[in-house]
Amino acid sequence: MNIHEYQAKAILKDYGVAVPAGGIAFTPDDAVKVAQTLSGPVYVVKSQIHAGGRGKGGGVKVVKSQDEVSAEAERMLGMTLVTHQTGPEGKKVGRVYIEEGSSIATELYLSCLVDRATSKISFIASTEGGMDIETVAAETPEKILTLGIDPATGYQASHGRRIAFALGLKGDQVKQCTKLIGQIYQAFTEKDMSMLEINPLVVTEEGNLICLDAKIGFDPNALYRHQDIIELRDLTEEDPAEIEASKHDLNYVKLDGEIGCMVNGAGLAMATMDIIKLYGSEPANFLDVGGGATKEKVTEAFKIILSDPNVKGILVNIFGGIMRCDIVAEGVVAAAKEVNLSVPLVVRLEGTNVEMGKEIMANSGLPIISGSDLGDAAQKVVKAVREA
Repeated sequence: MNIHEYQAKAILKDYGVAVPAGGIAFTPDDAVKVAQTLSGPVYVVKSQIHAGGRGKGGGVKVVKSQDEVSAEAERMLGMTLVTHQTGPEGKKVGRVYIEEGSSIATELYLSCLVDRATSKISFIASTEGGMDIETVAAETPEKILTLGIDPATGYQASHGRRIAFALGLKGDQVKQCTKLIGQIYQAFTEKDMSMLEINPLVVTEEGNLICLDAKIGFDPNALYRHQDIIELRDLTEEDPAEIEASKHDLNYVKLDGEIGCMVNGAGLAMATMDIIKLYGSEPANFLDVGGGATKEKVTEAFKIILSDPNVKGILVNIFGGIMRCDIVAEGVVAAAKEVNLSVPLVVRLEGTNVEMGKEIMANSGLPIISGSDLGDAAQKVVKAVREA
């Protein structure tokens, strides 16, 4: 789960992290009222969407009067902001953040994430703040420090000093950085974050460290522990199909292809998407119905797949262990009848009650194509879509 910049900064501020003063606005009048509470004459108007690259897309502007604050807020609110992370369809701006201007001497990069390779929380730091970190990693990897924190010891002051030295900080700035890294680590662990990015982390002309931007993502499996975080969720930033899927405890991610996938198990889902690509097509989604899905859950999964107008065919790939193949078959048949299925459907079942499942589909009266194995099923659905 992701949140907006202003929400991320509020959380960091609760942990003592230095951030510029600011406030959220939903109308131009609100924006002026926020600006009146801030120290001018320089303000920053920032569109609030769940994507990076806002500045390059015209979603971040530095202004020098409250009249300009109003004008920029009016321009941004309601606009469709297109960045390299939104894709060509962009995202509609529904709120703007008004912030005090900062006297920037140096821009740095700092992030924190869960490193699955080491099973540690790792910090990534670079002197190249304000740039795409992917570009820095590709062109000048020597300018990036990655530092893992051993969970057995937790954060130590030596970690903060090492990061400070890598960022070229000196004197009191080293102390500030050491404290900052400790605050971030505490916030990251206590709030069950999966990613925190500060780009840029700036050194002001007065020599102070300030987080000028902040992006935070949370572990969705830990949200039950954080009602305060759940309340920050902005449904307008999420795909409607993904929202509907979450209501039924389905793991669904929309993609750009034409073959809808319904699979049980994340690993099998990834393999299914890979083999669809191998045979010349593209998956339209990732959808894991889980190991204990009911007939009703399978039916809802089927409806969600078909809600995507780009879906030209569906591949159901189920390995029945805890999840019985007959339950899957009943759900598929029920959903196909309810939505008047009009695209090719290929089903590959294997495991518990597989023969019962195949019999249910064979007697359904629906044009369901059976796949003997994953490769056979993938080839059949790709072929059927092309012929259709």
